[in-house]
Amino acid sequence: METHTTKKILAYRWMAYNYDDVLESFRRLGYEVKCIYQKLMNYDINEAFASRLEKEISENAYDFVFTINYFPVISDTCQKLGIRYAVYSCDSPLISMYHESVFNDVNRIFLFDAEAVVKFRALGVKHVKYLPLGVDCARLDRQLSLPSPFDEKVTKTLQNSLSFVGSLYEKNSYDRTADELPEYLRGYFDACMELESRRFGTEHVLDELMTTEISEELMEHLDFKKSDRSFSQLPFVFSTTSLGFKCAQIQRKRELIALSKTHSVCLFTESDTSDIFSVKNLGGVDYRVIMPWVFKESAVNLNFTIPNIHTGIPLRVWDVLGAHGFLITNHQRELDSYFEDGEDIVWFDTEEELLDKADFYLTEKNASLRDRISQRGYDEVASYHTFDQRITQLLSEI
Repeated sequence: METHTTKKILAYRWMAYNYDDVLESFRRLGYEVKCIYQKLMNYDINEAFASRLEKEISENAYDFVFTINYFPVISDTCQKLGIRYAVYSCDSPLISMYHESVFNDVNRIFLFDAEAVVKFRALGVKHVKYLPLGVDCARLDRQLSLPSPFDEKVTKTLQNSLSFVGSLYEKNSYDRTADELPEYLRGYFDACMELESRRFGTEHVLDELMTTEISEELMEHLDFKKSDRSFSQLPFVFSTTSLGFKCAQIQRKRELIALSKTHSVCLFTESDTSDIFSVKNLGGVDYRVIMPWVFKESAVNLNFTIPNIHTGIPLRVWDVLGAHGFLITNHQRELDSYFEDGEDIVWFDTEEELLDKADFYLTEKNASLRDRISQRGYDEVASYHTFDQRITQLLSEI
């Protein structure tokens, strides 16, 4: 039997924004990290990938396998070989977890949304725990010590603007499937999304409004294919992947337009913004190189959490604070556990409150107040919420 002293993990790598930061934390904590890459069209059954993964694990001495988000095919392979499988979520909910493999003994699953943890524990999933997201302040500090990528004109624009970095979800599955639904059902869902989009993360109503009668009607009109081992149901998947993303589109467009009526609003996105011409679309930005500068230079950064995340704090919040940015965000319940409104961060519960706070903090006389709040926010995340601290906690529990 091979003996080894080097701590070593195998990571399946895909396009998650925070992968590099998380893996670098493992390395700083003494782990050698090997990445395996392969595009997976099916997260449940993929015999070629499972065979490749099994061969890699069998021929090397790994302490555990790691992924951002959950992959049933990896869990089953790890269960077969008796090696621990560690998961750290960056999306919520993870529909891939509604699968028989989630009960595998080798799993150690860490979710950043506390409500999702409660739901899976209620289902009998033993090895699921809460672990919020974080930020690599050291990397951001290094990036922000370099010359700015923006010219003087763009910098001045940002210093007098509200900025939002993110998708407007104009390519959502609801728009692709709505024509398959009868008019009254579309009207019902439109009303549901209007109600949900007005709540800004304080309470969520989509799950409650997906009644038994509505669910049965929905299943009559839409095809739903799933594997034999999946226990996700069409109403839940539709509520998440269709209504949730469409809600985000409605909410983000509405609030950006409302803000742009009285303020300069800069949007960094690859989404089509031809119908919101009052907002300055400056295009997509590189997550690691350019985005930190957007957060640092903007007078006010905005966050609108997608309704699918019920209580958790999305990655954008940590990224803004870690880049010394001033942030106004919708109120998520877990924010109360880590920050103080008006001290480290600013949040809102209604559109009226968002508009009032934007007016207040964008005034020139409050520039020093913005700087003081953003500095406190940075100090908080740099002291207590780095990925090094998160991965240290993860390691202590697996």
